[in-house]
Amino acid sequence: MLSRHLEGKRGKPNFVDVEVGRRIRMRRVWMDKSQQALGEAIGVTFQQVQKYEKGINRVGASRLQQIATALQVQPSYFFYDMPSEASVNCECHDGAKSEISPEIPELLEFIASKHGPALIRDFNRIADDKVRTKIVSLVKALAGQEQP
Repeated sequence: MLSRHLEGKRGKPNFVDVEVGRRIRMRRVWMDKSQQALGEAIGVTFQQVQKYEKGINRVGASRLQQIATALQVQPSYFFYDMPSEASVNCECHDGAKSEISPEIPELLEFIASKHGPALIRDFNRIADDKVRTKIVSLVKALAGQEQP
């Protein structure tokens, strides 16, 4: 019988499960859906949705199809352009750890944050490029005030 944890990493979620869960959470937050609402749409508790999002519990194919339908995406959305575990956390020739790109985690963190999706949606609704430029300048100025 095959072990669920093929590499003997008992208790540690699989990289792919964590990444799929993170993408489920990002899409859910982007759509302004609660874990409770997503759970009801797919027939599970919000606690189960939490476990899927953290990668603690694996999402089966049929459940992923339900989640994709509830979040109005194709199931492939959760796998598109997924980095390999090795590329995310690889050893460089000098022994230092390397990550995909310094901007990617920061961007993903912003998208998954409480205010990120609302800011993105509303900013994209602003048609006037001059207004957008002024907003970016304002945010930069405010961010500069917070630094020591």
